[in-house]
Order: sequence, then C-alpha cells, then structure tokens
Amino acid sequence: MLDIPSLVRVHVDALIAAQNDMGVCDAIEQKRPVGKPAAMSAPHLPKVAGIDPAVPSPAHTHASLPSPAAHTPPGAVLQDRLAGWVSDLTTLHELTERLARTTVLDDALNELLKAGAALVGARRGLVVMEPADGLGPVVTTGLGLAHADLGHIETVPRSATAYGRILDGLPDAGGADLMADQDGLDPRHREVAARLGYAASYALPLTTEGSGRLGAAVWLYDESAEPVERQQHLVGLYIRYAAEHLARLVELERARTHVATIAEELLPSRLPRVARVQLAARHRTGPRGGGDWYDALPLPEGALGLAVGSVTGSGPSAVAAMGRLRASLRAYAVMEGEDPVAVLSDLELLLRLTEPARSATALFAYCEPAPRKIVLAGAGHAPPLIIGERRTEFVETSLSAPLGMLACWEAPSMELSPDPGETVLLYTDGLLRRTGAPMDRAFARLHAAAASVPKPVRDDPGAILDHVLRTLLPDGLDEADHAEDVVMLAARFV
Repeated sequence: MLDIPSLVRVHVDALIAAQNDMGVCDAIEQKRPVGKPAAMSAPHLPKVAGIDPAVPSPAHTHASLPSPAAHTPPGAVLQDRLAGWVSDLTTLHELTERLARTTVLDDALNELLKAGAALVGARRGLVVMEPADGLGPVVTTGLGLAHADLGHIETVPRSATAYGRILDGLPDAGGADLMADQDGLDPRHREVAARLGYAASYALPLTTEGSGRLGAAVWLYDESAEPVERQQHLVGLYIRYAAEHLARLVELERARTHVATIAEELLPSRLPRVARVQLAARHRTGPRGGGDWYDALPLPEGALGLAVGSVTGSGPSAVAAMGRLRASLRAYAVMEGEDPVAVLSDLELLLRLTEPARSATALFAYCEPAPRKIVLAGAGHAPPLIIGERRTEFVETSLSAPLGMLACWEAPSMELSPDPGETVLLYTDGLLRRTGAPMDRAFARLHAAAASVPKPVRDDPGAILDHVLRTLLPDGLDEADHAEDVVMLAARFV
C-alpha cells in the first residue's frame, strides 16, 4: 500500500564487515540504494521548537550515528535502526488504516489533519479542498481552529501563503513557511499570524496522477520551527496515500450530489395553494439516491390530489423510475382522479409493462377541501395518520400488494372526513426503517411522536412534520447519511 523505499538490506556480510573493523554503519551505507535519501532515524528525538516530543523521532544524519571509535556494539546500532524503521512502518500503517475506514469527505479531512499533525509535530492546521477541474466540492476544514480563525486566515492573500501558492498552481509551492525569517512577509499575513499565535507553517499539496491537484494541507506551529527530514518523509508518504483516498471520496461526493439534485428536481418545486387546505412536505434523500417521492396537484372543480410512493432499489435507475412513475400518476389523476382505484390500476398496468423487474408502493388521495372529504386507495403502502386535538390514529386502509406484484391490481378505496384543524399525514416506509426498530415498534413510535405534537404548533403542518422528525429520529438521524429515503406530506384542513 505504501511506497516506502528499501532503506537497507541486512546481510550477514554487514556483520562480517563490522567485525573486520569496517564498522556496521559503513557496511550498511554500502547497501543503501544510490540516490535514495536516508529517511529513517535513531530512536531519540532532539528538541525542536514547536515539535511535539511524542511524535516519532526525526531523520538521522551521518553525524548523529555512533562512530566506530565510540566502541558501540555493532548489533546495538543495527537494532536501534531496525526498531526505528519498524516503528515508522507501524505508525504509517495505523494512520492509513484509520483514514481508509472513513467513507465521508468531511471525516476523511479531519482524520488527515489529525494524522498529519502527529507526524509533523504541530498542534493546529487546516486543509482546503479546491479541485483543479473546478467541479468541486470546495471545502475548508480546520484542526484546533474556530470558524472565525479560518475566516481570518482566508483574508490573507493567497500568494502570500505556502498553501495558497499550492492552490494557485505556482511552481515550488509548499514546504515550510517561517514568519520570522521573511522580511518581505505580507503585512496582513504577519497580522493574522500574530493574532492567531502561530510562528511557522508547513504546507503540502494534495495531488494524484489521475485527478491532478485536489487541494492543500497546512499545519501551524506555535514557535518558529519546521519538521525535520524524517518527519517530512513520513508525512509525505502519508499524504500520497491520503490524496488517492480523497480523490475517490470526491468522486463519490460528486455522484451523490448529482443524484440528490436530480431527485429533488423530479419532486415538486413548490406545493400548490388550495383553499381550506394547508400543505407541507419534508424529503431526505439517502447517499445513493432513492425512489421515494410525493406529489400534490390541483385537480378540476377545486379538488386536490395527494400522493406518496416508493420505488424499489436505489441509485440513478431508481430515481429515473420514480420520475416516470410520478409523471404517469399525475396524468392519470387529472383524467380520473375521482376514482383512486382506477388511478392505481392504470399505474399498475404501466409498471407491469414498462418496468417488469421493478415493484413500487403508492397511495393516492382525492381530496375535496370544502366538505373535507377524502377518498383514498393504497397499493402496499403504509396507512395515513390523522393528527388532531381529540385523536391521533392511523387510517384503516384495505390490504393490497405493491404495484407490479400482481397480474392486475385492484383494492377497494375508503373514505374519511377529517375534522376542522386536523392534519392528515402521508409518509413512506423509509421514515419507519430509519428508526432501526421492528416495523410494529416503529409504527408505535410514530404514533407516539405524532400524539406529542405541542398544541401551539398544531395549526402549522410544517411544524408538525419537524416535531415528528425530531422525535422519531433523534440525534440527527433525520439528517444522517442513511441508506433510506424519508418522505412526509402533511395536509391540514381548516
């Protein structure tokens, strides 16, 4: 996984050479590949300002090694070197394994910053993702820096910072940037450095052969210091692997964004305004994009059509099938919306002919706002929920198979008349599945969440949906990167 050069080959002849007064160090030096830098070190770290002593030891030089005159046992020198190399390999393996376990771009950036800070001996840092192809995402993440601190750093001209020169694609960009050693330092850069309390920085590009420049990472030192040779070598190896991992996550993030955008465009851009009915909807799309959908459309004679549904599968194919199904249902609703059974029967025939390998659930309701009359039919879909001051109950709909699973679908419709001020809640089973509970318990939790809606917000369907989401899916599960879509549509009758 890691491209770590072979720094030394331990042969018997090295020990023989040492015994012949040649010296273990000289013997090992003969085995070193020509042109390869010495990147591993003695096991003890010299004191360097701003460097965390807990970080593995710096690169060795020839002067730091014991000379033959010191009468150091050859085996001890070799053991020290080998121990240092093993420690380095173990550290890199652990850090890259932790990075490989991240599946979200933000988590990967945070892990990169923490690992890099440990390797170079810094306490703070930031990473800026700004792919050279201009397709995004553009993200800035900090370690030990508040949002306001990142804002101050961004006010420094890009050409005045090492990481800014990397992002601008300037040659010889990156590396150490010592504030005290630069007489011509940009005044704003010096001011921000003094304000945030850092005296030096070390920046590296995030680049891959396939994707080009992705961004830059920079770590900040509290004192005027820079990583020693061995630390630079280790963090360089880590960054090479991290850039490849980030490139894969960037592509995945772009795909997710595209699918989510398409799914949102296939859903209503806004809900219609119909007299005596208040509407609200909530939609949460999973990372791969799913086939859950909703619709609300005005019909002739002041009627209103409400629909929710779910197509099996996920990804672009499910999103495309969802779009086709929703568009077809709108057409059938306009032609024969007064008969929800006929609407779903036509939809069943269409799905069976055009999508023979796919099934779907759907619920369609024909609403007459003035008399508060609703006629609905469902095909394998979860029952609606009525939320009011005097009752919170599920509507008993007839049992039926999902669309596409029978030769011909047909189930009886049913009628209900909500009282003034009551809200009819339609939803998809993704809302229940996100709870992680068995389906019967999920229904019970949904009922309890709806029953606990505070009285002051019962006249706002949007507030009702938000309360149910927060109660049923606590701790951010309503916004989590979950495989299940969530669709909720609420209609309050006045």
